[in-house]
Amino acid sequence: MNITVIICVLMYELVLITGVGYWVARQTKQQPHAHDAEFTHGGRQLGVTVIAATLALTVLGTPHIMGIFELSWSMGATSLWFSIAHVILLVIVCLSTGLWMRRTGVTSVPELLEALYSPVVRIIVSCVMAGSIFGVLTLETQGLAILLSAMTGWNVQYSAIAGGVLGILYVVLAGIKEVGWINVANAILMYISVILATVFIAFQLPNGDFSSVSDYYVNGGNEAALSLFGSPHLLITFAFGLVVALVFSQPANQPLLQVCMSAKDEKTIVKALWFAAPINGMFGVFICVIGLTAKALPEFHALGPKTAATAMLVSMLPTWLVTLLLGSFMAAILSSFAMTALAPATIFSNDIYRRFYRPDATEKQIAKVTRIVIVILSFIAIAVGSFLPQILASVGWVLAWLMPVLWLIVCGLFWKRSSTAAVVTLSSVWIINTIWSFTRIPEYLGMADISNAYIMLMLTLAIGVSTNLCFRGKPKYFNSAEYSALVVANNETN
Repeated sequence: MNITVIICVLMYELVLITGVGYWVARQTKQQPHAHDAEFTHGGRQLGVTVIAATLALTVLGTPHIMGIFELSWSMGATSLWFSIAHVILLVIVCLSTGLWMRRTGVTSVPELLEALYSPVVRIIVSCVMAGSIFGVLTLETQGLAILLSAMTGWNVQYSAIAGGVLGILYVVLAGIKEVGWINVANAILMYISVILATVFIAFQLPNGDFSSVSDYYVNGGNEAALSLFGSPHLLITFAFGLVVALVFSQPANQPLLQVCMSAKDEKTIVKALWFAAPINGMFGVFICVIGLTAKALPEFHALGPKTAATAMLVSMLPTWLVTLLLGSFMAAILSSFAMTALAPATIFSNDIYRRFYRPDATEKQIAKVTRIVIVILSFIAIAVGSFLPQILASVGWVLAWLMPVLWLIVCGLFWKRSSTAAVVTLSSVWIINTIWSFTRIPEYLGMADISNAYIMLMLTLAIGVSTNLCFRGKPKYFNSAEYSALVVANNETN
């Protein structure tokens, strides 16, 4: 690749990240009084623009870009269900779990679970959720490495280091406020560049449109590749399975909910949905079109699914647009990297360090511990992400660990709170998930092609309902005396 493009992309990211980070940090120091959880939650004062951009880009990372490029080769337009699943996810978060988190004033999902159940549930979920998010962090590191490797020709290990350093800078200078304001700038750049890239490519194709691409698939007997619904087998094993995996796990995940916890109020979250969902969902459409086009062109088809789309963009677009486009791709992955590093660091600093070691820790001390954990986790992710590429195939398995957590939140808020039932549900589902994933039982049962998400969802519901019926517990949290006292305390604080 042209060395000028590489330098421009890296300089853009470096200048934007350090510039915004310095500006946000300086603005925070000049505030007359400090807000609660300034570094990890932006003092709970973030507005619609920042919340919308951060919600959209937090889940718009490696799978949306590198993943859909590759999936479009084998699944065609059916790969768009990945984007559709995220739109549904954002709707659920912004209209339910995100609002509940902001209303209760907690700093993490495990903190809410302690209020609903017990400290034991909090520590168990803290450890498992941090590990689950770390798995996603490793995936984002891998995406940065692949993108930088394609741009520079460096090997994956060196690219992972360079990408990881940028990812650390994206968040470590000023926390979630830094991430949010960088996301606002990058979201604008991302859409301008991807729309322009799609238009430029269309004009260089025969007839000046994508009709030749459509003809390639129709004439090749693969017309299903142009359909969102594809084949019934793909719909059941991939599309709907992915929707189930995301919708019944991610609404309980710390990265997205931490953004909602940082909002100025609940109305801000609802308003942000109208921007976050389209930003996230439509981006996948452009990526899928680019991936399908790369496969249809012989000179790029020969390169295979991993590099064809990137090579096509570099070859067919002017240098200035390649710079913008690759810069926006990197920005989307960096944003996901930043939030998936900040989330487990927040869990450690609040749910382990402050809760069990330093209850009197100041916000400054919490911010320091959070920064240290961000750096440590990021460098571990760099090592794992560059040497274990097969982690891409384990995303569904990672997400399945959070399904019982969502059940505990909904059950505890609206039905019943039994700590015994909670522990039994968590341990049972997690043990069975591990056995199901690492043994040949699915093959023996003729269910090897069935998504892991279906099994874990059925287990969560079956075990969750039955244990709550068997064990005694406290009534639902909403409308309880504890909740009423919390609302009064929050109103006095605000």
